[in-house]
Amino acid sequence: MPAGIKYPVTWLLLVLTLSACSHPRIQAPAATPGYHATLGVDSVVMADGYKLPMKVWPAKSGPVAIVLALHGFNDYSNAFDAVGKTFASDLITTYAIDQRGFGATEQRGIWAGHDIMHADFLTTASLLCQQHPGVPLFLLGESMGGAVILSAARQLESGCIQGVILSAPAVWGWQTMPWWQTVSLRLLAHTFPGNTVTGENLDITPSDNDEMLRALGRDPLIIKQTRIDALYGLTDLMEAALVDSSALKIPALILYGEHDEIIPPEPFCRMVNNLPTRAMSSWRLVLYPDGYHMLPRDLQGEVVMRDMITWIHNRGAALPSNQELLEDASRLSALEGCDDLQKFSNAAGQ
Repeated sequence: MPAGIKYPVTWLLLVLTLSACSHPRIQAPAATPGYHATLGVDSVVMADGYKLPMKVWPAKSGPVAIVLALHGFNDYSNAFDAVGKTFASDLITTYAIDQRGFGATEQRGIWAGHDIMHADFLTTASLLCQQHPGVPLFLLGESMGGAVILSAARQLESGCIQGVILSAPAVWGWQTMPWWQTVSLRLLAHTFPGNTVTGENLDITPSDNDEMLRALGRDPLIIKQTRIDALYGLTDLMEAALVDSSALKIPALILYGEHDEIIPPEPFCRMVNNLPTRAMSSWRLVLYPDGYHMLPRDLQGEVVMRDMITWIHNRGAALPSNQELLEDASRLSALEGCDDLQKFSNAAGQ
């Protein structure tokens, strides 16, 4: 405790006083008047003039489907390099954007807020639908990208969007975090919002693909110093994703790995219980016994991508991995915090 602060109550009052002077930072819109959103060759420019860098992996012929991919926290569009190249061989064109505050965008590291993130991907989806009339569009969200899609579930319209793929969706929000973690994060975000943290001392394995992880460590576009208020914003987003998962009405392929150390099983299973029954929404769930958090980039990534491709081509086809959970959810319920899966059982039987 700092010198001169004799009592914990005094220290607490000081912290609360400081918190009144600091707030989590959120990006302001670029505010370019009269601008119209446009889809370029290597970027998308939003209606406020903000530029989102974009990577494209064109189908070798066709395409028969389009995928708009949203990356995870501190990542960027290159996360889908293996996915894009694999999809291209199966007549699927993949577009991946750097979301605001990530990759090569302006105000890198500053949280944009999920309302703006929703507007960005929905605008991009609309532009892609115009660019490829008559071609079905699918959304693919990895981790935070899945949370962005889920938290916009009430805004998704079938139209040319035929379905969503949620790969290890980030749904670890306020209601499922330990109390001490939520209190600490809220306090720090309102006292020292600009302070940064790294994950260097965390004993967490995001993937079993060590070579890929080392490459990410060398990549200058991967954010390695994370602002406290960005973590606060991410938690808000994950909470919204968990709550709004109940509104997911379009077809969905949901993927999770038994070895995921980033998104714990308990919040994931709470999301599963929160999904509409299959009488209202045709979602499918795949649990990979050897899967970690970064499923398409894990060592078994090819298995995951083949499931994705099969589902894109035919939403009712059997998945080649044979790891889909149907009526029997025992493998999922065996995970810590997942012993109450009645909702899944009910949904599977309808």
